[in-house]
Amino acid sequence: MEDRLLIMGVGNYLMGDEGLGVHAAQKLMSSGLPDYVDVVDGGTGGFHLLEYFEKYPRVILVDATLDGERAGTIRLIKPKFASDFPKSMSTHDIGLRDMMSSLQLLDKIPEIYLFVVSIEYIQQQGVEMTEEVDAAMPGLLNQVTELAVRLSPETATVTSR
Repeated sequence: MEDRLLIMGVGNYLMGDEGLGVHAAQKLMSSGLPDYVDVVDGGTGGFHLLEYFEKYPRVILVDATLDGERAGTIRLIKPKFASDFPKSMSTHDIGLRDMMSSLQLLDKIPEIYLFVVSIEYIQQQGVEMTEEVDAAMPGLLNQVTELAVRLSPETATVTSR
């Protein structure tokens, strides 16, 4: 597994924009990524996702965030500690932060790249994303794919933007 890269989309598919990471993972699964890349729909798995972070040396996470930025804004963060995650990580904030804290205690933190896309609010029901967030999807998929290619086993570590 030391030469593998995991892309994981997280979020609640049934809550509109909050499901952005899951929508992205589903699209990336059929996009023809390099052989060293695995893609997982992490849903709202929380601690159940811990095993992936223990197995893979490099992980690209994709998630929605309530950060006050314009809806559809894409940012790449390279968190090293739970406190490095955005303060408002939508409805599963505690799960991701707690998972990172657990990995720190186990001393098994992989190299993590986190793509967040700003959302304006969390819809209570529905699988459709808002127009602004849906419009950001092609750019997000492109950025995730470009990073995955740059993180090939033969290349050096990429720094965050």
